[in-house]
Amino acid sequence: MAAKAKGEVIETPLKGGASFALRLSAYGERPYVTLGFDHEGWTPEAAEEKLKDVLAEVRLGMWVPPKKKRRRQAEVDAPGGPDEFPYFGPFAIDLIEAREGQVSENTTAHEKWSLSHLLPFFGDWPLPDIDAEAIDDYRAFKVKESAARARAIERGQPQRNEHNQVLKPLSARSINKTIDALQFILAVALERKRVTGVTENAAVGKKRRLKPPPKRPVHLDSAGQIEALLEAAAEMDRDPRWRGTQRQAVLATLIFAGPRAHELCNLLWRDVDLASSIIFVGRSKTQAGLREIRMLPILRDILAAHKAATYQGNPDDHVFLNIAGGVLNKDTLRTGILESAFEQGDELLRSRGQVPLPVGLTAHKLRHTFASVLVAIGEDPVSVMRQLGHKDAAFTLEVYTHLMNRNPEERNRLKALVRGERVAAQLAPMPAQLDSTDYELPILRALVNNGGGGSAREIIAAVGRRMAPLHTARDTEALPSGAPRWEARTRKARARLVERGWVKSKSPRGQWEVTKIGRAKLRRDDQKENRGRRLRPITSAANAEPEMAVAA
Repeated sequence: MAAKAKGEVIETPLKGGASFALRLSAYGERPYVTLGFDHEGWTPEAAEEKLKDVLAEVRLGMWVPPKKKRRRQAEVDAPGGPDEFPYFGPFAIDLIEAREGQVSENTTAHEKWSLSHLLPFFGDWPLPDIDAEAIDDYRAFKVKESAARARAIERGQPQRNEHNQVLKPLSARSINKTIDALQFILAVALERKRVTGVTENAAVGKKRRLKPPPKRPVHLDSAGQIEALLEAAAEMDRDPRWRGTQRQAVLATLIFAGPRAHELCNLLWRDVDLASSIIFVGRSKTQAGLREIRMLPILRDILAAHKAATYQGNPDDHVFLNIAGGVLNKDTLRTGILESAFEQGDELLRSRGQVPLPVGLTAHKLRHTFASVLVAIGEDPVSVMRQLGHKDAAFTLEVYTHLMNRNPEERNRLKALVRGERVAAQLAPMPAQLDSTDYELPILRALVNNGGGGSAREIIAAVGRRMAPLHTARDTEALPSGAPRWEARTRKARARLVERGWVKSKSPRGQWEVTKIGRAKLRRDDQKENRGRRLRPITSAANAEPEMAVAA
């Protein structure tokens, strides 16, 4: 008769918390199972419940012991054995807690985030056991974990943490950041090798990292787009239905001075010398970030108007506040100011028949715009690098090369914009006919309204009825096949939707069917449209004379 399964909870007090593990008898062995730390939600009660579950699985013969890393034989044979070496979990936690107050709050937050991923895997490992093979196993584990999270989200049943927050998949770059943190911890352990037993830093090198996909370039260096974005922000500042009156000043500062998000949020009026047209940046992450930025004429005029209108203009007051009047941070900057301004800027550009703002625009991407502006007005790469607060010239030269490939007329328009001149006084005419992309959402809407699918004939007919008020004589013109031009564009739009996975590719012949992804896309666009209905449209030249929002 097999021995009765037994076990116990092991609670280890640590500096600033505790860790929890299980020691049990199972299958003739006494395995040690790491659970986690109290900051991850583990409590003595939760650990006891987990022990009961494990013992029940052991009695049924269903429990699979966690895979343990085989120690190097040299360490097993060493005097005193491997138990003398400190474990990764307590060592890493003590190290990060000891650094608090010595590094920035952002650095501490990032290190704690990295530990939340590293500790469940390496928490009970002796430090010398963490070699290249172990790190490769960790990397593969995080890739599989992220894929499982993505599948759960796609099924509509996302995984959640103890705070009921959705667990999102990690990108290759995020996984690499956790390995960077591991490299730092092992570097400190290597410095203390007489105590830790660490003889190498196995996390060093590209071989331990994932190769991230190339980033899609985002360039906002069109004078017309910049001007439209500033006009949209100014209109929102004047509209009482939008809280806050500083959107134009915030965007102008990001575009024409290029501060990092945290530098913008920490900017005080004593740092803004309107008389000398200089901004002093003193709260940055690098020594190169301590710098002076020369204010361009358009930015000086906008900031002067902003200071005249603000009720908090003393030297130690913040230049920019959140919509509630408190200190701005990178999150309220994004959600309270930038996202809505980008949406309104897109609306204005579309009303003019112009190209919308690039996808993926952020506060950091507007630093790239500042670099483009400096290059356009004739600044040399060294001056651009200095005003951006960079030590490495690689990024500056990349922006320089990109802008020099633009036509001279566009560079001249940027120069005119910097001087405060309008560059979009002559609006582009509306297109004489609809494009195939204009039919994509109507196709999705017709499919959903028809129960998710239908014959090509009835879906095309539904799209035609919906788009009829927008059709011009060019759209209704018959092609040599006898079908109207708009119908051919509808079929082309459906082919594009199939490529994107929004419409099924293997439907019965003559049938069109929407996918789950297509339904989700339509819901998102409908929500954005409903949100926009409460907004008053921004005046365009089609019905009124536009204002010079970029002037003082």
